Amino acid sequence: MSEVFQTDFAGREISLKTQYVAGQADGAVLVRYGDTVVLVTVVSLRSKREGVDFLPLTVDYQEMTFAAGKIPGGFFKREGRPNEREILTSRIIDRSARPLFPKGYYFETQIIASVLSVDNENDPDVTAMLGCSAALMISDIPFKGPVAGVRIGRIKGDLICNPSSGMMAESDLDLFLVGRKIPRSDGGFDIHPVMIEGGAKEVEEGVIVEAINVGLASMKPVLELQDRMCLSIGKRKRDLEAIPEDAGIALKVQELATAGLAEAYRIPQKTERYARLDAVREAVLKAVSAEDASGEAAARNALDQLDRKILRDMILNEGIRSDGRSYADIRPISCEVGLLPRTHGSALFTRGETQALAVLTLGTSSDEQRMDYISGEEFRSFLLHYNFPPYSVGEAKMLRGPGRREVGHGALARRALLPILPSPEIFPYTIRIVSEILSSNGSSSMATVCGGILSLMDAGVPVRDVVAGIAMGLLKEGDSVVILSDILGDEDHAGDMDFKICGTGKGVTAMQMDIKIDGVTADILRKALAQARDGRIFIIGKLKEALAEPRKDISIYAPRITTMKVKIDKIRDVIGAGGKNIRQIVSETGVDINVEDDGTVTIASSDSEAAARAVQMVKWLTEEAEIGKIYMGTVKRVVDFGAFVEILPGTEGLVHISQLARERVNKVTDILSEGDKVAVKVIEIDKTGKIRLSRKEALGEHVPQNRHG
Repeated sequence: MSEVFQTDFAGREISLKTQYVAGQADGAVLVRYGDTVVLVTVVSLRSKREGVDFLPLTVDYQEMTFAAGKIPGGFFKREGRPNEREILTSRIIDRSARPLFPKGYYFETQIIASVLSVDNENDPDVTAMLGCSAALMISDIPFKGPVAGVRIGRIKGDLICNPSSGMMAESDLDLFLVGRKIPRSDGGFDIHPVMIEGGAKEVEEGVIVEAINVGLASMKPVLELQDRMCLSIGKRKRDLEAIPEDAGIALKVQELATAGLAEAYRIPQKTERYARLDAVREAVLKAVSAEDASGEAAARNALDQLDRKILRDMILNEGIRSDGRSYADIRPISCEVGLLPRTHGSALFTRGETQALAVLTLGTSSDEQRMDYISGEEFRSFLLHYNFPPYSVGEAKMLRGPGRREVGHGALARRALLPILPSPEIFPYTIRIVSEILSSNGSSSMATVCGGILSLMDAGVPVRDVVAGIAMGLLKEGDSVVILSDILGDEDHAGDMDFKICGTGKGVTAMQMDIKIDGVTADILRKALAQARDGRIFIIGKLKEALAEPRKDISIYAPRITTMKVKIDKIRDVIGAGGKNIRQIVSETGVDINVEDDGTVTIASSDSEAAARAVQMVKWLTEEAEIGKIYMGTVKRVVDFGAFVEILPGTEGLVHISQLARERVNKVTDILSEGDKVAVKVIEIDKTGKIRLSRKEALGEHVPQNRHG
């Protein structure tokens, strides 16, 4: 028998329907928010693969095109590989849920969120996140929830939770926040952040903290709703297999490994440090296995705990980081621009052992990317693609297409740079940046942001400001809290928070945060944002040392784009029957030409003379007759009382027999025949648009060259 649980969420009703569909899944919830409906199912196997020591979690968010009353495009007419929005939403759900499975739960688990109906007013991301938590909570799968997601916008200075898509178009903040219920000893509960993903238009840090607080408070009704569901229909959670522990083995591991690990973590260079750590671990496991062959699992567990403790103690208690920096120090930075001679813009950004090569290409509007979502089409004139080859971390693997991590990091960097780009009216180019990570030891996505802004300036893109990115970390033990700037990979792994923040000197443009512990308060976030701002401004200074402002001109190898406007009713004249006129312009000049529905014509060519010629051809095709102007026309028809002459494409006027010559003309054909080229002057245009021409008045006058010839 199905059950429905309802509550108000940000001013609108949301409902969770269970025991209704997908009955063989471990948990299934149908979530309805307005007319947006998402089905979320969770299944976790009851047997695990041999040797697996991690959670094999798969999250698939999928938008069914029928949800918006559409049929998929393409040959097969069915949903294909995930689009970018589906990948990014899958990552949001994964990053929020993964840390909340208990340690030692290594059973293959799959979460599928299917958008079945969408109304473009109620966010399916928010709906899917709630459904994921609810499905896990009522299932027998161990999960430290409940959680909920909310989108926060700021419209005209007001923070609004779960705004409609129309309202978000006016917002200077787009923050997706996931929070978790934390019970208190007095029977109440607090709500702490778990995950943050968002962009902003140079919003101040104080506004970010305020938005987080507003978003967390708005989650209370849907967290309580999940509690009511669990009390009513929740299943008993599965028993967890105990993580192998042995006090004797743990003591042995501590004796054998402590000195070696502590020494290794003080080696500044990553490859040397990792080699030493691996050697210590291998020696310890070999020694323990030699004494007790069955004790390897317990030894690995003890070694993992000791490993993490040594690094955390070194930072928390001794104030020492692996590379010798203080908590707020930034690694050494070097920047180089213009290193690739034939590309339109290039930059090499190095911070410590993290290095990104950003290469920029300028294209025309025909190079825009078309994104087809169930909510509608999106055309992108700014693309950023992030690649993470295996050699960047000293590995050898097969090269494959970009994975979810690459898509996510590229989207974060794109979001960071988007607010400072010029408008299409000022700079009518399609811009593509490719970031190749050449070496990685902490925050390659933030290196992509820094390399990306340098490549933009190197290419002569008139950006409004300089953007930089930094990754912040956190170590918290009781009341002891340390915030780390520009974290290393080891510090991310052993730390309690990974907070990536991008922005200009004025404010934040993008952020991404994953929190691994409870108790990250607004005060901690405020301090992290302030410390990040100091680091960001320092990095911006280093970027400006390499290139203080955008170059005055674009590369000689980049296309020059000329933009002009024609009347909408003249678009057909530019295009011509079946595209005849455009093909002729391209054939004669070699330019790339594009005509928009609003009459905007863009002409692109690296040859300035060819571009100028194409502009003249377009002007000739769209020119309108002017009184007093002389044209070289073509006789189209001869009649008894005169001749009709085409002076512009599709524009004809009448030369009356009395206007053919200074002397009297008895017969039109004595002067003109069909197909003749003749200079004529416009002497009148009446109210209906009819044009009177005179050959007589053009005699002896300067005849302009045919603009198309």
